[in-house]
Amino acid sequence: MTGPYGRRARPEPPEPLGVPTVDGHTHLDACGCVDAADVVAALDRACAVGVTRVVTVADDLASARWVVEAAHWDDRVAAAVALHPTRTASFTEADRAEIERLAADPRVVAVGETGLDHYWDHSPWDAQERAFRWHIDLAKRLGKPLMVHDRDAHDAVLRVLDEEGAPAAVVFHCFSGDAAMARTCVDAGYMLSFAGPVTFKNAAGLREAAALVPDGQLLVETDAPFLTPHPHRGRANEPYCLPWTVRGLAHVRGVSAERVADSARRTAEAVFGLEALPPVAEAPSPGAGAARST
Repeated sequence: MTGPYGRRARPEPPEPLGVPTVDGHTHLDACGCVDAADVVAALDRACAVGVTRVVTVADDLASARWVVEAAHWDDRVAAAVALHPTRTASFTEADRAEIERLAADPRVVAVGETGLDHYWDHSPWDAQERAFRWHIDLAKRLGKPLMVHDRDAHDAVLRVLDEEGAPAAVVFHCFSGDAAMARTCVDAGYMLSFAGPVTFKNAAGLREAAALVPDGQLLVETDAPFLTPHPHRGRANEPYCLPWTVRGLAHVRGVSAERVADSARRTAEAVFGLEALPPVAEAPSPGAGAARST
């Protein structure tokens, strides 16, 4: 199985989980999915190992249009829509209007991913912050969770959330802070979502953070096609790879993989309202669906 973006081939599937769980953050378009048949095939691979639902997340306007389409192709797929902080150097009124229109779709379950990225030098920090504040307001107006991207910007992200007043539900996607930040987030009622890095050998601090998050505030994700968990770091990721992260978290927390998988599923269902989503109009036939919009 080959991977996108020049990555090495996807690994062979892991041992299936004993109970179903939810991939709370993935990028199916970046995984190489183009049409409905691709989405169905990716979800079939995920379901075969116990990953029965995914939230596919946008990072630019073309991706936002695509993820909303994808959420209407397969009942196992929900969407999140926002402009990634590294894309915010230019964020026009027309862009905001389109994001708001797309985010209001009934199968869009979160506003995200939005936040601050102080690692890449693609967008000025002040532009990122203005966009983050706008997305926070949008999440509150729509009554949907806020999905936060935080890279090397922990203090600034927490400051903006405090200044703006956080929405009722906040998810720190691919949480990357230490134990002290995790305690701050837990005390604030935020959800912390862990991806492949929690399994990396050099991530002891992240594992300390993962160990202290209560079950009801813990989510799991792949962030595919990125951050493939150990022992396949560097290879292409996809939702079916999530069991490796679930088992890594279980080891850190001293519980069974089934407990982590079941708890994360229940939390995802509650936070994202997955059980209340309207069904797709009809199941797509093989080869159906449009290509990603541009």
